[in-house]
Amino acid sequence: QVQLTESGGGLVQPGDSLRLSCTASGRTNTIAVMGWHRQAPGKERESLASINFIGDTTYYAPSVQGRVAISTNNAKNTLYLELNSLKPEDAAMYYCAAGDSPGHYNYWGQGTQVAVSS
Repeated sequence: QVQLTESGGGLVQPGDSLRLSCTASGRTNTIAVMGWHRQAPGKERESLASINFIGDTTYYAPSVQGRVAISTNNAKNTLYLELNSLKPEDAAMYYCAAGDSPGHYNYWGQGTQVAVSS
């Protein structure tokens, strides 16, 4: 089992930046992919970015590419998401997820709330 804990959300103003963190614990050696997703009220969950540890590749959704950056620490047990030039439409619950194979997420965190308002 893998446990994921997100942090770093909060209330920011339009144009601000924010860095979200996700700490993984448990059987982290089984993780092949980690990613960030978000879900706003009344909307479907959206995949934002991911890191594939097997191929050492990253993915960004077209809707956020250029405004976000995903990274990990050297131990690959903490995942980050840098959000820049935040807009009101970026307000959502942001979730971290991890999986044992690319594109397949077995584990999800509880989420961290991001609000964007002036």
